[in-house]
Order: sequence, then structure tokens, then C-alpha cells
Amino acid sequence: MITKMSITNIHVIDQNSAYDFYVNKLGFKLVDDIPMGPETRWLTVSPPEQPDLQLVLFPVTVSKMFPKEIAENLIDLIKKGIFGCGVLTCTDIFATYEELKAKGVEFIKPPTKEFYGTEALFKDDSGNYFSLQPLNNFDNENNI
Repeated sequence: MITKMSITNIHVIDQNSAYDFYVNKLGFKLVDDIPMGPETRWLTVSPPEQPDLQLVLFPVTVSKMFPKEIAENLIDLIKKGIFGCGVLTCTDIFATYEELKAKGVEFIKPPTKEFYGTEALFKDDSGNYFSLQPLNNFDNENNI
């Protein structure tokens, strides 16, 4: 029986830039940074309160896995914000929004109350979209 997910990936355009974004802007913790060849590495980070979940910052480059045409198409989709997405939670969405904005995180939508709860939308440095939501966002009594 499967009990949990421990590692998943986020496709990125540049691993060094992604490292800076996830570690220095979002405050994720570096888990692994292991060379995997001349120009690639196994680079994983974790949200600070969820160390058992590792995100692989997986570079999209021309390789055996991504032939030139596929790599170009995938990079285009990532840059357009079509390919990747996720939901991140925080204790105070308004304070977190201000903190991340001050660090240069590009927000598409400030914290806004929607019918499903409060959320803000931002992009990482590659173009992947994320929804930022407060904990217990779907609990109507705690929904801001």
C-alpha cells in the first residue's frame, strides 16, 4: 500500500537560478546537490516545515530524455506558465505575500478572497505558477 509521496519534480529552465529562487526567496531548504554529469546535477529542496517532501529542480535541456524539439517545446510551455503548478500553504498569507514580494517574487494576483478561499498567485523564475493559500483555507470558519 502506498503511504505518501516523498520526491517529485519541478521542471526548471536554469538550475542555478531555480536554486536561488527556491532557497533564497521562498526559504526552502537544500536537501541534495549531487553532480550527475558534466552539466547537470540532482538538486532537491524541501519546504521548511515538510522535510519529508523533496522537490527535484529538474532542468529541461537537450539530452537523451529531451531531444531538441521536445526541450524547446517544453521550455516554451514552462515560460508561458502552462506546464507546472502547485499549491503552497502558509500561516499568514498577507505577511508571506509582502515578504516574498519584497524578495522579488513575481505575483500574478495578490491575496484575494475567492469563493473557495483566499489565495495569491505567483510564478517561479522559470514560469511555473503556484497558488499561495493560508492553512485551513477550505475551513469556512478559518477562511479569511
